[in-house]
Amino acid sequence: MARYVTTIPSSKSPAEAFAYMADLRNFAEWDKGIIRVEQITGDGAGLGTVFDITVKGFGGQNSVLRYETTEFDSPTNVLVKGKNWMFTSIDRVTVTPTATGCDVTYDAVLTANLIVWPMNILLGRIFDKVGDVATRGLKKVLA
Repeated sequence: MARYVTTIPSSKSPAEAFAYMADLRNFAEWDKGIIRVEQITGDGAGLGTVFDITVKGFGGQNSVLRYETTEFDSPTNVLVKGKNWMFTSIDRVTVTPTATGCDVTYDAVLTANLIVWPMNILLGRIFDKVGDVATRGLKKVLA
């Protein structure tokens, strides 16, 4: 299991920041590890929406995770769970109002499944690098 947590201060209103982060179609704008996002169920953000997200994989092998929005408490909290045969990802976005806008906290847990579970040992180092790149992208879009 690997975990990455980052908090980004934003000048956006909590509602604006939440709307942007809760709509997974925006993920490819700030995370260079995401190649494509396709919405399968729903239209935009919301409880029960489903997305297929194609991510750059190890050794050049791309991978698709199916994400579902399982919690949606606008404008403060959204939880999405993504899964494929190899990995499970649980990502929570929390938006906290501040005097100048809001703080956006992205908390992601990635776990290797089944036969690849020994990868959990190395996953933390790789996930930290991926998370650092995504954090730089978030800082740009949430400024």
